[in-house]
Amino acid sequence: MKQADLKSYLNQAVDRFNHTSFIEKDPISIPKQFSKKQDIEISGFWVAMLSWGQRVTIINKANELMGLMDHSPYEFIKGHEESDRKKFLDFKHRTFNDIDTLYFLEWLQRYYTKHDSLEDAFAMHMNDHTENVEKALVGFQDLFFSLPDAPQRTHKHVATPTRKSTCKRLNMFLRWMVRSDDRGVDFGIWKKIQPSQLVIPLDVHVDRVARSLGLIQRKQTDWQTAVELTNRLKQFNEQDPVIYDYALFGLGILAKDAERKP
Repeated sequence: MKQADLKSYLNQAVDRFNHTSFIEKDPISIPKQFSKKQDIEISGFWVAMLSWGQRVTIINKANELMGLMDHSPYEFIKGHEESDRKKFLDFKHRTFNDIDTLYFLEWLQRYYTKHDSLEDAFAMHMNDHTENVEKALVGFQDLFFSLPDAPQRTHKHVATPTRKSTCKRLNMFLRWMVRSDDRGVDFGIWKKIQPSQLVIPLDVHVDRVARSLGLIQRKQTDWQTAVELTNRLKQFNEQDPVIYDYALFGLGILAKDAERKP
């Protein structure tokens, strides 16, 4: 497919999938329950970290988690006492267990006693001239596990490019927080990171469709693959390449659904 035709095809797919009807069945529906910046950040971050498996299950578990925080995540994180954490001991999602939950609670509480927004935990590692969010993700992971009692097992839930991970869930969270358009899906509440610096959340659906369209040449799927795809998409939209996440993910879901039909 020629460059111009491919751009047109992807832009049409963006128009098809980047709208509010997308929200209901997606994990982003959880932070959409809130209007306060910190509530959106906390719920969005935690839900993104839980986002593997079926989306229905993710949403159900995320709603359970919000209920445990009295549907006021920022107020709970800031004001809860250690005894309030007991009710989280039975919260589990796949390999995310009570050890991970308790550490997330501890880190978030300590962080928000000193900072107003989770944005700074990422943006402090970047400036306006930083090519992409790689340094932000590395720096955030280091910061997140800087507490002396950080459990080793929890590291697998917060990815980093240093381990060659695609960092799909963190990149998805950053997309939610940073991107802004008139479609009403992403929040756009963070201003210290630019949409042009985002890296596409590379999951199996996006990877498969991108390869079928010739947008990825790298054989393996790792951090460099996500960067390669993002740089390729910048040829179509330099200032907002991750807008094509909607197109590639949506086309991937349609293809998967078609495969299931007899």
